[in-house]
Amino acid sequence: MIYDLPSTTTSNVNSKLVQVRQEGGAVTLGRVLTLVIVIDDGSKTEEAIKAANDASREHPCRVIVVARGAKKAAPRLDAQIRVGGDAGASEVVVLRLYGALADEGASCVIPLLLPDTPVVAWWPFEAPAVPAKDPIGALATRRIMDAANERNPTKALEHRKTTYTDGDTDLAWTRLTNWRAVLAAALDLPPYEKITAASVTGEGDSPSTDLLAAWLSVCLKIPVSRMKATNGEGIVRVSLERRSGNVELTRPDGKIGTLTQVGQPDRRVSLHRRSVRDCLSEELRRLDADEIYAETLKGLSKVVRGRTASPVRRTVAAAKAEPSAAPAAPAAPAAPSAPSANGTPAPKPARKPAAKRNPAADPASS
Repeated sequence: MIYDLPSTTTSNVNSKLVQVRQEGGAVTLGRVLTLVIVIDDGSKTEEAIKAANDASREHPCRVIVVARGAKKAAPRLDAQIRVGGDAGASEVVVLRLYGALADEGASCVIPLLLPDTPVVAWWPFEAPAVPAKDPIGALATRRIMDAANERNPTKALEHRKTTYTDGDTDLAWTRLTNWRAVLAAALDLPPYEKITAASVTGEGDSPSTDLLAAWLSVCLKIPVSRMKATNGEGIVRVSLERRSGNVELTRPDGKIGTLTQVGQPDRRVSLHRRSVRDCLSEELRRLDADEIYAETLKGLSKVVRGRTASPVRRTVAAAKAEPSAAPAAPAAPAAPSAPSANGTPAPKPARKPAAKRNPAADPASS
C-alpha cells in the first residue's frame, strides 16, 4: 500500500507512519536497522528501492530514500510511505527534496530514524568525496558505495584508498566473494607450493578486477599483473603460477567458471555476476569494519598493469602438456632450448631419460 504526502513535513510523515501502524495492526516493529538510500531523483530511483525491498526480506528494516530533485525549484518536500507488498519486509519512506532542501537530506532523515538501531547509508551511484564526513554518512555506522557506477571506476577506487574510514565498503568488493572463496579453496589442495606470480584479467574499467588483483597481492605477498580482457564482462580469468603448474580460473561468459589445476580434472563452478540485491544483503549482515577490504585498498598500489595475458597462456599450455607428454619424442625440442636460455652447454644429456630434461625445461617456462 502506498500513501502520498505532497508538500509535507517530516512531522506529518512521522504521524502518518504511526497511523498506518495502528491501522495495520499486524505490522511488525522488529526492524533491525535503518537503511538510508541517497540518490538523485530519476528513473533509477525505483531500481534502488526494489533492491532494498528484496534485501529487507533477509534484514527487516526501515528504508528511507533521500531522492534529490531539481535545486532550482521552490523548496518542497514530497513524501511517500510504502508498506505491505509494496515494501517487502520493511517500511519505505521516500523523501523527494526540491530547491534548497535538496542539500538538507540529513535534517529530513534524523526525525525518521528508528531509535536504538544502527544506521546504514547507501549511495547506489555517485558517492560523496568523503563519505564519513558527509552529513548522512556521519549518521551511519556502515557506508556502502559502488565504484562500478562511478564515472571513472579506477579513479574512484584510488580515491577510496585515501579517504577510507572504518565502516566504509564497496559493492565492487562484495562481488568478489565467490571468486575469493573458489581461489582460497583451490589453494587448500595439494601440492602446497608457493605462488610465484599471478595475473588477473578483466574489463578495463572493472573495479572488481582491480580489487581482486590487490587482494591476491596482499594475501600472497607478490606483485600481481592486472590484464585487460579483449572480450567478456567483469572478471574473465585469474592465473596463479607455481612450480608444478598453474591454477587457473576462467569465466568467459559471466556465468560459469572453470577451475584448472595440474593433476586434477577441470571443475565447473557457478560464478554468475551477482545482483545488487545479493551484494546489498551480504553487506547488511555485518555492521563492523571490514579489515580485509581496508588492507585490499592499500594493496592497489602493488598491482602491475599490463596489456596482454599471452605469457600466462603459454605457461598454462605447457602445464597442461606436461602430464600427458609420456613419450620422450615430444620433449626433445625442449632440451636444446633450455641450455641456450641458461647459457650452459649440454652435449650428452639429450640421450638421458626424459626425467632429466624436464627440470631443464622448467626454468625456461617460468
